Amino acid sequence: MTIKSWALNEQPNHKLYTKGANYLTDTELISVLLQQGTAQNNAVDLARLLLQKCNNDLQKFSKLTAQDILVFKIKGIGKMKAIRIIAAIELGSRRILKTDLRKNIFQSADVIAHLKNSLQFESREIFVVILLNQANKIIHEQILSEGGITGTVADPRVLFKLALSHEATGFIICHNHPSGQLRPSRMDDVLTEKVKKAAALLDMKLIDHIIVSTQGYYSYAEQCSSW
Repeated sequence: MTIKSWALNEQPNHKLYTKGANYLTDTELISVLLQQGTAQNNAVDLARLLLQKCNNDLQKFSKLTAQDILVFKIKGIGKMKAIRIIAAIELGSRRILKTDLRKNIFQSADVIAHLKNSLQFESREIFVVILLNQANKIIHEQILSEGGITGTVADPRVLFKLALSHEATGFIICHNHPSGQLRPSRMDDVLTEKVKKAAALLDMKLIDHIIVSTQGYYSYAEQCSSW
């Protein structure tokens, strides 16, 4: 089998250059990163095979590592192509984060979309803090801890040391539940109450504790009447 011959105006590279990236499909965009295929499959075919490994779900695709891509053992996608793909994904993620960092946060809904995109498909539990200044503007975001499939432990001392070093006046904490369960655990409740009380003593405000999963999100601020 030989690679089919394309008209110039059908080639992804040419389409991107003459019309813009918005005119390319997801598969075509990935093929541009791959640059070339094999004798059996052109770059678009390889890109299609790669997306199929993620059930054509870009959210799942965005969570791949270079090692994950190599595990798929797709002939024509080696280490260097995997690295290029991951570099492009990371650039896109940073662009989203930079956009979010310009936002003023007044309610949980202002950051939930970003948090869900960042964490919902993670296979390990990850605990994140978003720090705000007096104008409720995001000034810093950082992973505080990473655990296994069943849980992680966040140290409030680390959290407040970070918040004080950035002169934050408020913050949002968030973690994911890889199991898909959205209801908080007893440990989640205890940690939330401990952090909320400690924040008040330091003249800071815990704006919310958000739990995300593939099933949606849970917001303490929205669900707890005493918040």
